[in-house]
Amino acid sequence: MKRRFSRQREDSSSSCEGLTDAFKRVKPTSDDAGEPQSNWARVPQEILLHIFQYLPLLDRAFASQVCRGWNQAFHMPELWRCFEFELNQPATSYLKATHPDLIKQIIKRHSNHLQYVSFKVDSSTESAEAACDILSQLVNCSLKTLGLISTARPSFMELPKSHFISALTVVFVNSKSLSSLKIDDTPVDDPSLKVLVANNSDTLKLLKMSSCPHVSPAGILCVADQCHGLRELALNYHLLSDELLLALSSEKHVHLEHLRIDVVSENPGQQFHTIKKSSWDAMVRHSPKFNLVMYFFLYEEEFGPFFRDEIPVTHLYFGRSVSKEVLGRVGMNCPRLVELVVCANGLRPLDEELIRIAERCQQLSAIGLGECEVSCSAFVEFVKMCGRRLSQLSIMEEVLIPDHKYSLDEIHWEVSKHLGRVWFPDMMPTW
Repeated sequence: MKRRFSRQREDSSSSCEGLTDAFKRVKPTSDDAGEPQSNWARVPQEILLHIFQYLPLLDRAFASQVCRGWNQAFHMPELWRCFEFELNQPATSYLKATHPDLIKQIIKRHSNHLQYVSFKVDSSTESAEAACDILSQLVNCSLKTLGLISTARPSFMELPKSHFISALTVVFVNSKSLSSLKIDDTPVDDPSLKVLVANNSDTLKLLKMSSCPHVSPAGILCVADQCHGLRELALNYHLLSDELLLALSSEKHVHLEHLRIDVVSENPGQQFHTIKKSSWDAMVRHSPKFNLVMYFFLYEEEFGPFFRDEIPVTHLYFGRSVSKEVLGRVGMNCPRLVELVVCANGLRPLDEELIRIAERCQQLSAIGLGECEVSCSAFVEFVKMCGRRLSQLSIMEEVLIPDHKYSLDEIHWEVSKHLGRVWFPDMMPTW
């Protein structure tokens, strides 16, 4: 720890010394009275670059009007490699927006400097259209990362699919070196993914595309077959297949580090397919340390196909009510579980289910419970079995039911003793 702080002080000291040396080169001028004056116009470019990197974009724009030297610093390529376009309609959004004149200037002078780009759009179709217009003009850029983020409802989905695909294809064709692509809630389709693969298969490492209804299992399989460097993947459950897992487990594919699956019910009573245990086993053999994150937003009657066999899930989130039976299957068939969040369960105590999870899930280190019931005695036993490996324990106060052994006033002392740190129930959800 001391060595680390020492290195930080040395790095900070050397940085300051470099800036000091640069400032020494700025020689003061004299006014008529013979007193020296600082000539800010002669501040070295490396100093201005260092300062401008810490300024908000609007302040940088104002500073660029001071003099010619500062205006040149404003346009240095290093300042434009990473940029976030904020596209919001003033009439419907309180969020700030990137000024249209600045956008024109960026397209004209800095499109070839952009490398790490994201678009934040509000719920209006106009903002999504503006993002597509900008994308379609990035013909001279070579992006490394691209993120399309809807801050409210997914406005990209309201665009004509052909318009969106045309704009996105411009980036796919011209970049050639995309490593990270986040396009959740967009009308991307299979043909556009083929264009992505044809031009960026050697560099793509992260792909997040949850809630993309126009992509088929065959489309995502094409990505897995060709992009052997893929390390992170996020998609909806309907795109997950045995063939996809086997493709990600092939010898020529690198070890996947993170796989996120969103299991979402569009209509009550929706039917879900089953993934074979052998496919999950192949995935674990190939990438033994990969994280499998699953978000469930299902109705109770839709859990039939899940957790019947062992599944290598590590992070598990239930956004809707989940039954005691399903949680019992989780305890039996999720030995790699690290984190569990149950937002709701009902009025039947989960004592047996929690104890089973503590027994079988030896790597569990974080748990969150809300709108369910657990007796104080069972909860203390659960904590005692898990011990100090529970780094995060977020339990709503109303979850705990006093019994003959512990009251609510007593339980925090007993839990704190087994955790090795002070613990209290939560008043508000923290997950």
